[in-house]
Amino acid sequence: MGYLSQQERDIRLAKFQSILEAKDLDLALVYYDEFNIGNGWYLTGWCPQFESGAVLVFRDGSAMLLGGPESEPFAKLDSAITETRNFPVFMVPDEEYPNATITDFPSLFEELTTKVGTIHRVGLVGGGRMPADCHRQITEGFQGVEIVDITEDYVSLRHDKSAWEREQIRAAFGLADQCYEAMSNKVAPGVMEIEVAAAGEYAARSRGATGFGFSAIVGSGARANAVVPTATTKRLEAGDVVMIGIAPKVQGYAGVVGHTLPVSGEYTDSQKELLHHLKEVFRLTKAKCVPGSKGCEIDAPGRAYFEEHGLLKYIVCPFAHTIGLHEAEAPFFGPNSQDVLRPGMTICIDVSFFGHPEWNGARIETGYEITENGPVPFSPMMDKLLTE
Repeated sequence: MGYLSQQERDIRLAKFQSILEAKDLDLALVYYDEFNIGNGWYLTGWCPQFESGAVLVFRDGSAMLLGGPESEPFAKLDSAITETRNFPVFMVPDEEYPNATITDFPSLFEELTTKVGTIHRVGLVGGGRMPADCHRQITEGFQGVEIVDITEDYVSLRHDKSAWEREQIRAAFGLADQCYEAMSNKVAPGVMEIEVAAAGEYAARSRGATGFGFSAIVGSGARANAVVPTATTKRLEAGDVVMIGIAPKVQGYAGVVGHTLPVSGEYTDSQKELLHHLKEVFRLTKAKCVPGSKGCEIDAPGRAYFEEHGLLKYIVCPFAHTIGLHEAEAPFFGPNSQDVLRPGMTICIDVSFFGHPEWNGARIETGYEITENGPVPFSPMMDKLLTE
């Protein structure tokens, strides 16, 4: 059973059609792979394993998948777009599929001209993430056709979330609450980082998580300086803090939780000061997360606070970003961002710093739906914990 309903798929294809019409494009290719799943998933509710591919969308709104034969049966079962063509460039290198029908881009171009007539202009989404050989084969196969990069136009469709998308994200944050409880209960001296991660992952999967936005973050002591440290067999040490983070997905959409916890069960006075700084910036950032605010305006108060307290040089990431098919996706509301916050957007407030000589690295994070009246927490529990 696939994740994306036909109704939701058709709404998205219609929005994409409007871009093709506005830019006078005959068709468009949307590239995806396991590391860049969002753009393909937005139209299909699906992504292959091992292989890569593209969604081909015609100006009339019809579509097909270009991929490899190993993922073809998977696509026909779970993708919201099920017509397929197989290409060597999307397949596992050197693997053989003697019973599969394999084509190439010149043959596809010939097929497409039979279907739609003369092709003058083709849109391309994700060309900057595409392997060089794949890009070369597409441009050579579509010889004489103008290739137009429409990545920014396409990605902007994902900025505003539908009611259905917000429902999945809210459910994912519900799972993140369960993960947080399981992970925080596991934190104790002598426990391995990987055991803390396992507790969170089990809490999510056992309650229906369909995946994760990133590998679970568990970094204790100096390992927290790694910004996004994945769990190791290192054992937690009394007196340290441990940075945790996990991003369970529901129907492909991510929730998240991030916190910095005392291994011994209680924060020292110094660690309380650390949490105080993080929470102050969190509150300042949240107050700016209202419709009409620009990214640079959202970022500025927290940045000024960190500068006042000598912490600015330890910042790696800005304090707010959008969440959806990826745990962190555009727009990102950093110090130079002119992106404007709108009702219907879904964001995370994610306050952190790294490389501090005493505190190492630390992070706190949870998410909000932006409404006409401001931010509404996806996790009332974490909102209270991180703002009280």
